[in-house]
Amino acid sequence: MPHDVEYMDVLKHILESMDPKRPLEEDLQNLLRILAEELGYARLFLSILDPETGTLKLSLSFSPVVNDQVTYAPGQGVVGQVFETGKAAIVPRMSENHEFLNKAFGRTEEEMASLGFICVPIVNFYENAGDTLGALGVDVPLLPMEELEGHRRLLEVVASMIASHAARLQEEMALQKYLQSNVLPLGAGLDAPPPPQNFVAASKSMRLVLRQARQVGPSRATVLLRGESGTGKELLAEAIHQASPRKDKPLIKLNCAALPSELVESELFGHQKGAFTGAFQTKKGLFEVANQGALFLDEIGELSLDAQAKVLRAIQEKEIQRVGSETTITVDVRLITATHRPLEELLEQGKFREDLYYRINVFPIFIPPLRERREDILPLAEHFLSDFSGEYDKKIKRISSPAVDLLVQYHWPGNVRELRNCIERAVLVCEEEVIRTYHMPPTLQTAESSATDTNFSFGESVARFEQELLVDALKKARGNMLQAARDLRVSYRIVNYKVKKYNIDVKKYAGVKTRKKR
Repeated sequence: MPHDVEYMDVLKHILESMDPKRPLEEDLQNLLRILAEELGYARLFLSILDPETGTLKLSLSFSPVVNDQVTYAPGQGVVGQVFETGKAAIVPRMSENHEFLNKAFGRTEEEMASLGFICVPIVNFYENAGDTLGALGVDVPLLPMEELEGHRRLLEVVASMIASHAARLQEEMALQKYLQSNVLPLGAGLDAPPPPQNFVAASKSMRLVLRQARQVGPSRATVLLRGESGTGKELLAEAIHQASPRKDKPLIKLNCAALPSELVESELFGHQKGAFTGAFQTKKGLFEVANQGALFLDEIGELSLDAQAKVLRAIQEKEIQRVGSETTITVDVRLITATHRPLEELLEQGKFREDLYYRINVFPIFIPPLRERREDILPLAEHFLSDFSGEYDKKIKRISSPAVDLLVQYHWPGNVRELRNCIERAVLVCEEEVIRTYHMPPTLQTAESSATDTNFSFGESVARFEQELLVDALKKARGNMLQAARDLRVSYRIVNYKVKKYNIDVKKYAGVKTRKKR
């Protein structure tokens, strides 16, 4: 063929221009540009299969698009037929082919009469067992069939070159849908903010907690967070503040149990110089520092009755007085409180003011202990493993199945805080690429859990087994859900559903490499 040398030059140029470090879409756009400029193609586009809908979606184009929401069902039009049959198609003149749909680009009648069309399938023979992932289409000038066949062969080579790119593009499409669907149930629509950073909520109960946080966040209502120590009340307070109109203002925190009762009032409301021994200068209190923002009072049940009365006044009247001063200071503070103590019992004992109780209990949120939401244990452990591996420069890739069993069966009296400390210790002592049972603290290795803790229901046992299988498959497939589905011999829809169900972060497995057996 007289054009063979030209085609080889084009392929060489494409190979030299492709850069794995460049963003995926930018690399593909550059490839389409080279084809258009060097071979005179009027239009070029990629249509990739959306596994969830089963339709081809116009994903990338080098030419202006009239409708970028175009989809093709398998067998529909020339593009759909190429995808369904896995065979290229040549249309010498668009206007003479009744199957040509002209859906995306709005070609004029003149163009339809003066252009041909070539479409080739994109098949990934290496990663996806010969599956057709999509189609590459180009508008070409009117040419003899012999020349059109030459372009078809060239485009088939290009399609093979970009098959792995198309697989990644398909995966990103699926991932974007997953991320969107992961947000929607927790918020009030598409504009809902993404989950707070470092907030893991795989279990149904924690998703409810996060939804409640989003519901109350935009208001100025006082929130009472309840739950055992270590369940994540401070992190949830941060999430509520980030969902509020005051997010650009400070969130000031105080653990009321961390200071002697005589110092708490000074810390909250400030003091005047000379108000007491050691008050060498005037000091602002936290209510003043948090003005226009929010104040998080952890363990509010530890406040003295005098301090409770002043907190109540600050909430109701928006006024405070520094210790040793009679001057009133106006403050506007959103209050978020937390306690692990049963406030109702403190009320009966006269240790907590009833009026303050009803004032802070406007919107209570109960955070369940970790032992009651075991679906969160493995995602939390993986999250902490990633964090501490980076912090301590360790190359630890995963937690072994026996170690996972220890984690899931343990009763976690210290909740998430104890789990975090456990994983940090394991990372520090681990000199391998996998966390083993002997890297775990002795408390986990020797603990004899009660029957309540170890006897899981049938559904819980199946869920744990499913989650382990899915994570292992995703690691092996380096985050490719399509490949994971094939390895597990199930449909992509099932893998996609389970990834959502267990809140698995697919992206973090994209760079995981598994060692090949020799």
